Formats: sequence, structure tokens, C-alpha cells
Amino acid sequence: MRNLIDPDQETESYDEERLLKLRTLGNIRLIGELFKQKMLTERIVRHVVWQLMGHDSKTCPAKENVEAICLILNTIGKQLDENPKLKQYNEAYFNRLKDLQANPQLDPHRCLMVRDVLDLRSNNWIPCCEENKLANNLQRKEEEIRELKETLRREKQEKYQLRREIDEKEHEELQSKDIIEQLKVENDLLKTQRREHFNQIQLANERRLALEKKVSDFELLVKELCIQKENMHCGSSTALNSEFSLQELQQATQNFSETLKIGEGGFGPVYKGSLRRTTVAIKLLHSQSLQGISQFQQEITILTKVRHPNLVNLIGACSEVSALVYEYLSNGSLEDRLTCANNTPPLTWQARTRIIGEICLALIFLHSNKPQLVVHGDLKPGNILLDTNLVTKISDFGISRLLKQPDTSSAAFIQTSRPVGTFSYIDPEYLSTGYLTPKSDIYSFGIIILRLLTGKSPMNIARQVQDAMRNGILLSVIDETAGTWPFEQVKDLAKIALRCAELSRSQRPDLNEVWIVVELLMKAASSYVEPQSHGSRLGEKSIPSHFICPINQFQEVMQDPCIAADGFTYEADAIKQWLSRGHNTSPMTNLPLSNSNLIKNRVLRSAIQEWLEQHPQS
Repeated sequence: MRNLIDPDQETESYDEERLLKLRTLGNIRLIGELFKQKMLTERIVRHVVWQLMGHDSKTCPAKENVEAICLILNTIGKQLDENPKLKQYNEAYFNRLKDLQANPQLDPHRCLMVRDVLDLRSNNWIPCCEENKLANNLQRKEEEIRELKETLRREKQEKYQLRREIDEKEHEELQSKDIIEQLKVENDLLKTQRREHFNQIQLANERRLALEKKVSDFELLVKELCIQKENMHCGSSTALNSEFSLQELQQATQNFSETLKIGEGGFGPVYKGSLRRTTVAIKLLHSQSLQGISQFQQEITILTKVRHPNLVNLIGACSEVSALVYEYLSNGSLEDRLTCANNTPPLTWQARTRIIGEICLALIFLHSNKPQLVVHGDLKPGNILLDTNLVTKISDFGISRLLKQPDTSSAAFIQTSRPVGTFSYIDPEYLSTGYLTPKSDIYSFGIIILRLLTGKSPMNIARQVQDAMRNGILLSVIDETAGTWPFEQVKDLAKIALRCAELSRSQRPDLNEVWIVVELLMKAASSYVEPQSHGSRLGEKSIPSHFICPINQFQEVMQDPCIAADGFTYEADAIKQWLSRGHNTSPMTNLPLSNSNLIKNRVLRSAIQEWLEQHPQS
């Protein structure tokens, strides 16, 4: 054992205590490090290892220290191989290790260590320099392998990405193909639908042409029926008005007694009578002349087509003697009140302003009537009647004309070779040209306003008022019997009246423009208290006009007042009869009714009942 440790018989003194410390299991790695740093000699190391492996059976290196022992023995073995002198002892050393490996009683851990040492020996103790070279080469190879792996990974990733892009493109191409196929199908469907629609349009056009032909045929039929209807109006008055017999008229007027005659004109006499328990006015026309028959038919035609609170109400007619039956208006005509006939009181300036406004509203209604507007043609105070409450009623439509409503680029007119009317009120251009237009009524309206202002004769009245305004003495020509007329009212009425009475038709204002001025003056006049004695005849019981149905032929007090969709109040039976005849327009304004519903006017009903209790019938 001693010789194996020291084959050259060299002596070396060393510290046994230190050697024992180095033999502990935990310092095997330290032995290898000290040897590598040349702090321990080879002999000491070999001795320690030998002691650990075979000499002391109680001491066995731990399994985790086998690698360190092998490193130490490998290093020692290399030194032995480099020293030929010690080679024989090296062989003996490893032979001993082989014997230990063959010993069945050897501890398993120690057997494992011996086997590892012999494996190192069988490799002929690879030289350290070559090992370093191999280690460096191995490191380089490992780095190259890592680089190759990284390159391969990148290439694989790029290949995967490229494959993914290719798959996406292929997917998009498939989707595009599907979309193209779908679009082709839709296009074919649209073409089919287009052909079907085209066929339907052709069929619709054919039907439209057929319907247009039917409409044209119906229009011709309607025109023929309208002509027949007009002929029926001209031939008889029984269609829309009550037909009275001559005997009834004779009984109503006591055989046309002179005591009941209330007027006389070029058209014929007017009588007051009581017909079917209603006070009426009966006008007899000269039936012997063609002009009388024409006026009779014209007045029936117009008054059965238009109704307004400020137009006289035609109750009926008698074709036997060409007589017309109207509502009776107790205050006579405006001419009578201006001349204070039968000692009637003069009209106040408030009443005159209101009468001007009512005439303006009636003319606006006549000129805007559809489908045909109405030109009165003979507007004058003698044809303007006043009821019990001095409400205006325009009458005498014998020479009136129905004109087609014009478009925006033309004006309605009718030409005649023989203009008719009252000289002082007739339109000068109508006299000179024979053209009758709505502006002709505006001229007459202007003269009437001037008469209401001044109370003077209509002859040259426009020049008199114009001169007074020019000289600043307008109040000198104003009718003093009307009361203290505010100067601003007088001036505004005079200005608008002179504009209406212009000789040139183109210089006259539109009625809507006139109404803007007159409406303000009416509102201002209504704020003044009007003397009651100037309103109606003394001692005579007057029925308030709003208690009477505007479309009732007999002018009786309403028993069941109802409000229609146009806002007017009517007797329930009268408005129901109007609607039952197929009318869908207002009987007062001729405008379409939004519905046919009727609402009970209970407030007016209560007022009527109270009035009837205060004025019992005698």
C-alpha cells in the first residue's frame, strides 16, 4: 500500500491531521480544486483517494461526489501517462480497482465509482489539450447547432406564415368565387324580375290607356249631364227651391194689394206677405219681356248655388208669374236708410263702418266662389238690404254673371255689347269696352263707401271728396247725421274708397287689400257705444240675427241649433237635409267640410230660450 502510494520510494512528510480532514466526504470537491491550483501534490491526492476507495471500508464517497472523484483521477491519470517512469505503478493502481469491482461485498456506491474510474481508464486518459480543443469545438458546434436551430425555427416560422398567407389567399379566392357565383345568381334573378316588371309596366300602361279612355268618356258624360242640369235650372226652379203656386202668392199678398207693396223698380213691384206662417218679400218680374225671364232664371241659378250671411236668402219661386220669394228684411234698403225714407233715423258712423265691412266680405266670397266666381254687375245701395239688426244682405242678382275662375296669369271677364247697370255706379271701363270683371264690382263698392261717408248723391262724388282732401277740408263733406266720426277713420275710408273708384281698372286695389284696412276700422268702431235707437224701428220686436238659421228658408228662430265643421251654427234639420243631398261643402263658404259631425250649441239654445221667455208671441 505504501509502495502504491509512493512508487519512487520518495518520502514526504505531511500533516496527518490535515490529511484526515481531507478524507472527509464533504471535501472531495475541495481536494480536486486544490490539486488543480497546485496547492496539493499528486501523492497526497492519490493517497486520499485510495484511502476513500479501498483502504477504509467505512468511508465511501457519496453518489453526488463520484463526478468530482472521476475528475481528480482523470487528472492524475493524465499526469501518470505523461510520466513513463510511473506508468507501471499506474497499471497496478487500476488493477486494484478492477479487483475491487469484482468483489461482491463492495458497497454499491463504491462499485459505481470504481466502474466510472475504469471507464475513464479505458479511454486512455484523453489529453487535456485535446479535451480543450474538443470542448471548444463542441462549444462551437453547439453554437452552430443553436444557430442552425434558430435559423431552422425562423425558416419554419416564415414557412408557417407563408403557408398561412397562402391559405388565407386561397380562402379569400374561394370566398370571392362564392360571391361571384352569388352575384351571378342575383344578377340572373334581377334580370328575371326586370323582365317581369317590364311586362307589368306594359300591362299597366295598357290599363292606364284604357282607364284614360274611360275617364275621357266619363268627362264627356259629366259635361253632358252638367249641360242638362243647367237646362233644368233654366227651365224650372223646383230643383233647389220651394215652388209656390200663384194662388199661394195671392193669398200671401191679399191678391197683390197696393197696401202691401213695399217697393217698385224697373224689374217690377215688391210686396210684403205672409207665406206658410213666415213673413216674406215677393218680387214680381215682367214676365212678358225676354229680359224679365232671363233675370228670373239668372237669379234662381246664382242664389241656389251660393249662400252667405250677407247675401239675401231666396226662399222659393213661382214660375207661373215669374215671381221670386225672399226673406223679409224690415229695415229696407241701404238707399232708404241713407235718404231716411219714412222718417227712419240716420245710420250711425259705427253702423256704416260695419256695413262697409260686411259688403266687402260678401264681395270676397262671391269673387272667390268655385268653380265659378260671381260678378254682381249692379251693386248699389238700392240692392243692399238691411235686416232687423242692420245686417247687410246683398240682393238682386238678375244681371249677375258666373265666370270661370282664372289661373294666375289671366283675369276673369265677360264681354257684352250692351252693358247694363245703374249709371252712377257702373264701371267706366265696362261702359266703354263691354268687359265685365270682378274689378267692376270694386268700382261700385268704392262709390257706396263714399256715399256712406258723405250721404251725398253719387254723381261726381269721387271728385268732390278728392278735392276736399286736396284742400284739407275733408270733414266738410262728411255726413254730420252719422255722428262724430273720428277723423282718422274718415281719412282711411276716403283713401281706400277713392282707390276703389279709380277710372282705370288696373289702378284699383284687390279686395283682400281693402279688407285689411276695413277690418281694422271695424274693430276700432266696435269699441264705441252705438246708440240703440239707430239700430231698428221703434216699437218693433226684432229677432237677433244669430238666432236664425242662415240656410232656413222661412227665417224662423232655431229650435235645435248645431255647430257644423265650418264653424257656423245651423238648425239641425236644415243642415242634415243639406248633407243628405250629397253636399260635402259648407253652405256658407263653399269650402270643403272636414267631416259631417254636428255638435249641439247648448249655449245658443239657452240664449234662445231666455229670449223667447222675454218676448212671448202675441
